Amino acid sequence: MNPRQEATGKVPTTVPIASIQGLTVRYGSFTALSDFSLELPEGCVGLLGPNGAGKTTFLKTLLGFIKPASGGGHVLGFDIARQGREIRQGLGYMPEQDCHIPGMSAVSFVAYAGELAGLPRNQALRRAHEVLEYTGLGEARYRNVDTYSTGMRQRIKLAQALVHGPKLLLLDEPTNGLDPKGRQEMLTLVRDISHGKGVNVLVCSHLLPDIERTCDEVVVLHQGRLRAQQSVTNLRLLDGAPIDVELREFSPVFIHAAEAQGLTYIEARGHVVRLQGRGTQEESAAQIYQAARSAGVQVRGLTLAQRSLEEAFLEVIQ
Repeated sequence: MNPRQEATGKVPTTVPIASIQGLTVRYGSFTALSDFSLELPEGCVGLLGPNGAGKTTFLKTLLGFIKPASGGGHVLGFDIARQGREIRQGLGYMPEQDCHIPGMSAVSFVAYAGELAGLPRNQALRRAHEVLEYTGLGEARYRNVDTYSTGMRQRIKLAQALVHGPKLLLLDEPTNGLDPKGRQEMLTLVRDISHGKGVNVLVCSHLLPDIERTCDEVVVLHQGRLRAQQSVTNLRLLDGAPIDVELREFSPVFIHAAEAQGLTYIEARGHVVRLQGRGTQEESAAQIYQAARSAGVQVRGLTLAQRSLEEAFLEVIQ
């Protein structure tokens, strides 16, 4: 899937995929990104934010298409202000808008994209067949791209981004315009690319379920500023780390026993009771089991309570 990585190995873990410091980008008097700094780790990272947050501007700046007003950074070890060509050779970019060339077949277009990225013609053609098969377009590879459906055009945008074996893949709204079935298929592909093929991926989206399904870490942008950067799991954790207790069956007696142990009752949903402890997680767990023994109920599981990614995102941007 990725001959460059097979030949050169992964980017060293001591060097981030991208490192940005104090980046400010303006369009005339409008500031799209303001004093933006981050280090992009390996793996699959979601770039999350509402429309107009600056996500696409950030991607185009990484690619060297936009010159920052101040600040700068490096992508794959190359300077974004001076080495855009070298950066683009190591990146794959799936834009939000259609990017095919009218009149070309799918295999010709993807092979041409490979040649533009520096592959020899024969290798570009071979790789075009491989990535079209991988993205589910193998049977339609000789059709004119103009005849493709919306879902097929999304897939060919992904194929042209993959053809040269990039070290980093930038996906701008990869499920844009897709029906539910096509959306699920695209997210499965993105997940396999990052977790199965070992390609580093930055997924830019305003759709929280897409990020939650594909990404391990989230960068939240709002009004051109960095609002948060952490793992999806940590972002969803609630303050104070309350614990959800799954019981065999709901029991008010258990709640009274838990409060007698010093735990605070928050809420119950079905047979799951949410409690807040005052000490460590181990101490709270011991109190929960003692309460269960006192109440004569069976505990089936303990998990740290989590909110939805949507709730976490709204809290961050507000």
